[in-house]
Amino acid sequence: MRRSFSIIGPTKWLNQSSSTRSNTSQTLIIRSLSYFSPHQRQQQPPPDPDDPTNLLKEDGVSLCSHMWLESFKNPHKTSTNLTSHLRRFELWVLAYQKVSCDELGAYVPRSSIHRSSLENLLALRNSVLDDRFKWGSRLDFYIKSPRDKTDYESLSKRKIKAILTTTQPPPFQDRIVQEVLLMILEPVYESRFSQKSFAFRPGRTAHTVLRVIRRNFAGYLWYIKGDLSVVLDGMKVGFVISSLMRDVRDKKVIDLIKSALVTPVVTTNKLDEDDKKKKTKKRKYQKKRVLADDEPKPDPYWLETFFGFAPEEANKSPQWGHCGILSPLLVNVCLDELDRYMEGKVKDFYRPSKSDVIWNTPGEGEGDQGNTSWPEFVPTSGPDKTRKMDYVRYGGHILIGVRGPRADAATLRKELIEFVDGKYMLRLDNENLPIEHITKGIMFLDHVLCRRVVYPTLRYTATGGKIISEKGVGTLLSVTASLKQCIKQFRKLNFIKGDRDPDPQPCFRMFHATQAHTNAQMNKFLTTVAEWYRFADNRKKIVNFCSYIVRGSLAKLYAAKYKLRSRAKVYKGGSRNLSRPLKEKKGLSPEYSNLLRMGLAESIEGLVFTRMSLVPETDYTPFPANWRPEHEKFLMEYLTLDEPKTLEEQKRFIRENGLVSPQDYTSMLVWNYKRNAIPMDQVSILKDQPFLLGSSSSYNRDNDFDDDDDDDDDEKDKEDNYDDDNDDGLHIARL
Repeated sequence: MRRSFSIIGPTKWLNQSSSTRSNTSQTLIIRSLSYFSPHQRQQQPPPDPDDPTNLLKEDGVSLCSHMWLESFKNPHKTSTNLTSHLRRFELWVLAYQKVSCDELGAYVPRSSIHRSSLENLLALRNSVLDDRFKWGSRLDFYIKSPRDKTDYESLSKRKIKAILTTTQPPPFQDRIVQEVLLMILEPVYESRFSQKSFAFRPGRTAHTVLRVIRRNFAGYLWYIKGDLSVVLDGMKVGFVISSLMRDVRDKKVIDLIKSALVTPVVTTNKLDEDDKKKKTKKRKYQKKRVLADDEPKPDPYWLETFFGFAPEEANKSPQWGHCGILSPLLVNVCLDELDRYMEGKVKDFYRPSKSDVIWNTPGEGEGDQGNTSWPEFVPTSGPDKTRKMDYVRYGGHILIGVRGPRADAATLRKELIEFVDGKYMLRLDNENLPIEHITKGIMFLDHVLCRRVVYPTLRYTATGGKIISEKGVGTLLSVTASLKQCIKQFRKLNFIKGDRDPDPQPCFRMFHATQAHTNAQMNKFLTTVAEWYRFADNRKKIVNFCSYIVRGSLAKLYAAKYKLRSRAKVYKGGSRNLSRPLKEKKGLSPEYSNLLRMGLAESIEGLVFTRMSLVPETDYTPFPANWRPEHEKFLMEYLTLDEPKTLEEQKRFIRENGLVSPQDYTSMLVWNYKRNAIPMDQVSILKDQPFLLGSSSSYNRDNDFDDDDDDDDDEKDKEDNYDDDNDDGLHIARL
């Protein structure tokens, strides 16, 4: 738009309408009126209703943060208007970015999304809102993956039949809808879930369960271990919907999840006759397929190996219908009633004893549940001791610790079987819920829970120094990694054979890789295994055993690859940690050290943890009683600081102690700067060094030729007032 700042036009209009004036202020007013006149201002075109970028009014991450804050602010409020969040196009764009990142293996910023993709995404959102969306569509898509270049209209009948009748990955648009539903429902239920469940939840891992067990399960004699993993395979749709409607009463969201559970999933068996024929035919030479630039790379060997190392409790994830990533959340929603039931049992089971001093001293914030902050050391059991129990759940596996007689544990098991049978229609018996004593060792997450009896330092001795009696005064809970389970996992990965004396097997998967790449992959695997056993009491022993297996497997591989015949020759040429190159032909090429110095050879990283002294120590960091994940801590702290009551208490505390808040101090500095046209810091410098003030005043006095005596007196009065004001400011600043 062209803008004119000329004075000629307005001046002529002024001469024609009234008498001529030459005041500068009036000219500026006329100039501004001419600038904002309606004749010169052009109206902007209205926004395009078909442009999806006009719907992006807010950032998707900030919108999700607001949803989390609202849910934690009112955790017991029933959500009735989730469709308003479902209409927000920002959430759909954020879901598209997440799914595209999983699809392409790289982050997709909002600015790089094409308008055609945004229009297709808007069409998908409108179809969900208008109840036109269908789960599991194979040929009709509102939006396709950026990697999908297939023209479905020109496909042959044979290919269309194969797409409709064989197992296919979930469509791209289904994953976007699942991501949007997860972003809407997860904050609603995370504020309501029990603190006793740890699987499929943000900020909670298997390490959290082990730390909770180490802290809270000390002193328990009887353990009930239950396996409810049948729930992960699927539950009745009516029960899932009724569990959802306890906290969510939005019809559109409920109907969308119900249709995802009801719609059948097309699956086929891959053991057909044609497949068998193809397997029998082996091509002599197979060309390796080169991955495209936008195609996600497969998991590296070390990560794939560690995934196979996962314990039984964490090896299974639910897949309910077309819910996809929403399935773990639905599992926790259904099993939350079991968590609440067991929390009530924990409170009812507690029976304090006066003779048991440790359990009767309540800790901070623990109320009537006794002092559980005692560091894993508790007195031995007896009929006059405190009765107590605790409970944790990781996915479909539960663990209950009971301190008291075995009859109480048997009664608790009977009540639990009745509750599960009536609520979840699952038939459990005593074999599914065994009661085991702590002395036998309880396996949970590939760790064994056992106890050690602690003896006193003073012993009753006879005259000859012989010990007469020695009594145990307490037990120490030990969380130990299971060596038997570790050997089982290695055998499953084809690293070893044999049970009593496991013999490492060569790792032929890395036969065509270089020595540097192979060592780097195995170092990542060993580092991850050492992190997995971080809280085990025998961390050094178990990690050193894993290092021995991996090192022996690589030694056999290199012996077969470089024709060295034995592991001893491999260790002799490549050293203990296999850091020296094994393929070196003397006389034909320079030595490896020279090539490495010139940058012509790849440096070989030696294997880690080849000695037990190199393995890090067990992490015994104290675990707080009322532990919460970091994101929940930030949310609770933000809500506390956002309350007006907290702000009033802080202001009252500052006033009572005669302090000044940083905000008030900053506003004081700004006010004094505006009032006196000089910062307070410069005033302090001038007060400390008065000769600067004198030199500057004399300089101004010498160079000022137009001031009168009266003006000098006025300046002196202003300087006096200025010094008085700054004395107060300096006094407050020092405070």
